[in-house]
Amino acid sequence: MGLSIGEVAGLASVSVRTLHHYDEIGLLVPSVRTESGYRLYSDADVAMLQQVLFFKELGFPLGEIARIMHDPSFDRLEALTMQRRMLDDKAAQLALMVEAVDAAIEAVKGGVTLSAEDMLEVFGDFDPKQYEAEAEQKWGNTEAYAQSASRTKRYTKEDWQRYKDEAEANGVRMVELFDAGVAPDDPRAMEVADEARLLIDRWFYTCSREMHACLGEMYVADPRFKANYEKMREGLAQWFSDAIKANSARSE
Repeated sequence: MGLSIGEVAGLASVSVRTLHHYDEIGLLVPSVRTESGYRLYSDADVAMLQQVLFFKELGFPLGEIARIMHDPSFDRLEALTMQRRMLDDKAAQLALMVEAVDAAIEAVKGGVTLSAEDMLEVFGDFDPKQYEAEAEQKWGNTEAYAQSASRTKRYTKEDWQRYKDEAEANGVRMVELFDAGVAPDDPRAMEVADEARLLIDRWFYTCSREMHACLGEMYVADPRFKANYEKMREGLAQWFSDAIKANSARSE
């Protein structure tokens, strides 16, 4: 007979209200209505919903999506191929964005209040200023960069030491779980991942779980950041990235 509106909403992770709206505007009308007026969705309807959600994720307004999908020449395979190309482009842009944000984080760790001597004392061999030009070039006009710069310019040497101590404590707990063979999707691993996210949120800029998942991918993809975790334990970067991804999938 087909799937109920509640079942489709659950499968697609959208609200029943959204599906009602799509029906009302003619974007996605279910193939079957029972005598009682209940909507039932066929496999073809669900495939169309998938297309709608893909287009919506890519930034298309609902009116434009309806125009494209109701065109007699609409070809699902062609649409999927186009969406794949657009998603590849978007993924590449996000990767650069994440790389730039991470570079900005590292750049502003020193803050404008620290002298070179203080910076060396707090961060050791790591010199955050080496990333400043790259970070400002890529992210100087972004909200995250501005928020981070606004916060950190007021930090004292003692503030930076507290942040460093908290980050290192988080790293110790991470290594303990890794050494114990705890899976990345274990609640304990996800808790450590969320703790790392909240460090960013508290000290630098607002960091949602979705944004943290993007950062987690960069921790593996970018050799500079991967090395920070691999020097603690071989394989830790991937483990931590997977823990972040698992944590981001949890409900808030």
